[in-house]
Amino acid sequence: MTPVWQRLWASLDAVARLIGGLGTALLAMAVLVWVGVVALLSCVGVGVLLVPSALRVLRAAANRERARLDVLAPGPVPRETRAALRDGTVRRELAWLLLHATVGFAVGFTGFALPVTMLQNTTYPFWYHLLPPEDNAPSFFFWTVEGPWAVGMAGVLCGALVVAFGPALMRVQEWPGRHLLVPAPGADLSLRIAELTATRAAALDAHAAELRRIERSLHDGTQNRLVTVNVLLGAVRRAVDRDPAAAHAALDRAQDAAEQALSELRAVARSILPPVLADRGLAGALAGLAGSCGVPCELVVDVPGRCAASVEATAYFVVAEALSNVTKHSSATTAAVQVARRGDRLVLRIDDDGRGGADESGGSGLAGIRRRIEAYDGRFALDSPAGGPTTMRVELPCGS
Repeated sequence: MTPVWQRLWASLDAVARLIGGLGTALLAMAVLVWVGVVALLSCVGVGVLLVPSALRVLRAAANRERARLDVLAPGPVPRETRAALRDGTVRRELAWLLLHATVGFAVGFTGFALPVTMLQNTTYPFWYHLLPPEDNAPSFFFWTVEGPWAVGMAGVLCGALVVAFGPALMRVQEWPGRHLLVPAPGADLSLRIAELTATRAAALDAHAAELRRIERSLHDGTQNRLVTVNVLLGAVRRAVDRDPAAAHAALDRAQDAAEQALSELRAVARSILPPVLADRGLAGALAGLAGSCGVPCELVVDVPGRCAASVEATAYFVVAEALSNVTKHSSATTAAVQVARRGDRLVLRIDDDGRGGADESGGSGLAGIRRRIEAYDGRFALDSPAGGPTTMRVELPCGS
């Protein structure tokens, strides 16, 4: 990309960010008015009870700006009023509120007005004759401009101002947020430690639940079958001399029980680490799941090479559980699975056109999916409005 196009693209991006900042500046103005009203009422003792709610509204507005600037959000506001007012984050948010509601609004409005004026004035020579003469008095901001082509040149000047000063205006508008809304030193590390502690606990819980599941499967299935085999072999030993026909029948039943025990043992082994992953890779394993799904399922896999075995196993189990939910609970007619590698992340997306309303607390296995993903420091997002459709998005770290 040439430097000229780079400058134009930077200007367009700056205008878009200035307009986004104008939106949060309008929100900040409303919150500033509310905080001011609460402060005035607190002077006479009436508004003291409203201070916690006003600070929560302030935190929500600041977090909206943090999300726009991709800045890490802090935890909730302290419940006790004095502790909240002494909190350094709250004080910085109050300073940001004042700056963004005034300077941020003025800069954002300028960034919005310049391109609008540019579009209006540069096109003016082509449509001015459609206006009634009494309304045909064009102006360039506060100055009246005579002649349609002079108006057009004023529009070109606006475009030049956008290209020249747009990025600088954007930096001015975002400066309070990038300096006042960032976490205090060490806060990022503290939040990361808390997150890792939570995911470690979730991993241990998921591991314990998996061990209990395997134990139940072996105890309730394979072990009972083997006990049956043992009982039948004892019956064969007692009947082999006095009733050979009964002994042969018992042997047949013992063989059936042994085969069922072997089948159940294989199923338990496959649930630990499916051999199909080693034999056919992730794409082949997921193709088997899509082919056996109870509803028509479209599969798209774009994963060059292999990921770690644990990552592929997690992706396999996530898709298996998701498609099982689609078949059992969604009343869907179609489903789609997309798997792709994006840098150092393995991204999965499972869609269905069912009735929606999926809930992690509803016992559909979604909570288990989340625990399994978070144990690998992954991300899980579910969008399932009532009436559908349902979209599950999963990201797993898989190395570079």
